[in-house]
Amino acid sequence: MRPQSLSAKRDKTRQRILDAAAGVFSKAGFAGARVDEIARRAGVNKAMIYYHIGDKAALYSEVLQNILGGAFDRSMRDFQGAHTPEEKLRIYITSIARTMDQHEHLVPIMLWEQASGGKNLPETIAGVFASVIEKLSKILEEGERRGIFVKSVPFIVHSMVIGTIMFYKASDPVRRKYVVFPEVLKKMDKKLSGGMVTEIEELVLRAIKK
Repeated sequence: MRPQSLSAKRDKTRQRILDAAAGVFSKAGFAGARVDEIARRAGVNKAMIYYHIGDKAALYSEVLQNILGGAFDRSMRDFQGAHTPEEKLRIYITSIARTMDQHEHLVPIMLWEQASGGKNLPETIAGVFASVIEKLSKILEEGERRGIFVKSVPFIVHSMVIGTIMFYKASDPVRRKYVVFPEVLKKMDKKLSGGMVTEIEELVLRAIKK
């Protein structure tokens, strides 16, 4: 087998492990996740997981970095075409919604982390979150400086965005399961892309614009 083929095979195995791990972590959280179950879902043995990635803590960190690191880099590229604070804020919101839509396991993993008080959150991932809020802070500061936004607390604005998006995604199974919920709620799209994310953008902008 050619070296390039071996490398491609290793990459596929690694990604299969990360995908399986994301599913297990989303169902059981870090504490409840078992490497045996991850190996079974990935179709490999435990030794392969330790060889390709490492122990459970390393695997958890890699799963989150695989999702969030790429999403952050992509959002930074998106900002290059924005000129006004409003455009930048919309991109910020859209980027978060797109990441949640594309990675179905991210919301439950983050909810597990919130419930545990961030007990198992890797330092590198905390750094990604800090960078996201720092970016938002700069957007809000620019908007305030230009007389477009009122003075606001970045973390509160971030909570408005992330809280709405995460609750919307997490509540989808509940809305669809129980007959007491109106049909209009049951028919809401599971994904945020399109009209729903625009609605969130408008609500946030109305809250902070002068």
